[in-house]
Amino acid sequence: MKKKVAFVCVHNSCRSQMAEGWAKALGSEVLEVYSAGTEDYPEVKAGAVEVMEEIGISMKEHYPKLLADIPEDIDILITMGCNVSCPYVPCKHQEDWGLEDPSGGPIEGFRTTRDLIKEKVENLIDRVKKGVI
Repeated sequence: MKKKVAFVCVHNSCRSQMAEGWAKALGSEVLEVYSAGTEDYPEVKAGAVEVMEEIGISMKEHYPKLLADIPEDIDILITMGCNVSCPYVPCKHQEDWGLEDPSGGPIEGFRTTRDLIKEKVENLIDRVKKGVI
């Protein structure tokens, strides 16, 4: 049975979207993947889309979603490093990845964040497969 995981940040426009992309690409056999934000935002950041395209993951169909848009019965909640207090979402397991938002910076910052997220998603998938979470 797949675990429902939600990646959450403020705008759901960059880090949480990249995490959703990685988790769907690498962990679809064990994860049902969602992402959301706590505040409305018009679009996914172009830098995030660009750096994911570089490694073959398309996010052209991705759009920012709010917490109300994801299921209520989440197993794993991952917050990306909130600049404000992180949202409360009922779940079985929660962790904060504490990632800096690369928005507004050079494209290399998006690449660094993308690669850090990949490592964290791979670790998450490994822990789910081992039954640790």
